[in-house]
Amino acid sequence: MFMKKPSERISELGLILPPAPKPAGVYRPILVVDHFLYVSGQGPVLEDGSLMSGRVGDDLDVEAGYQGARQVGLTMLSTIQNHFGDINRIKRVVKVFGMVNCTPDFRKHPMVINGFSELMAEIFGTENGIGVRSAVGMMLPDNIPAEVEAIFELHK
Repeated sequence: MFMKKPSERISELGLILPPAPKPAGVYRPILVVDHFLYVSGQGPVLEDGSLMSGRVGDDLDVEAGYQGARQVGLTMLSTIQNHFGDINRIKRVVKVFGMVNCTPDFRKHPMVINGFSELMAEIFGTENGIGVRSAVGMMLPDNIPAEVEAIFELHK
């Protein structure tokens, strides 16, 4: 089955990528090792460059957290384009580590991180857009609702 290029899917879906954030510490936004692209943890940057904020189970519900995780996906795509270049060189999602800023009693972390994972499936297809994944709860910097780091396989 012919799959459209990721850049074509982004355009077709009418997705708007926010500006790529500058590193907030001492780390590389992306790193290529062999034919893998490692992306540092990304937060949900909005089109105006500001960060989404809120804590799931407190001032955000599951749907708002889901939207935050989806926005993290858009931010990650922007970071990849800005620091790596051609998003069409990505073959598949390999590993996703999703973090949810939530109250101690919140239990639906996977439902929040689905916002990121479903976006990747829309762009890369279900075969290549879904990899292995973890979804955990914790306190996150700047009170962002979600953060995701990921590993992608590149076309050889």
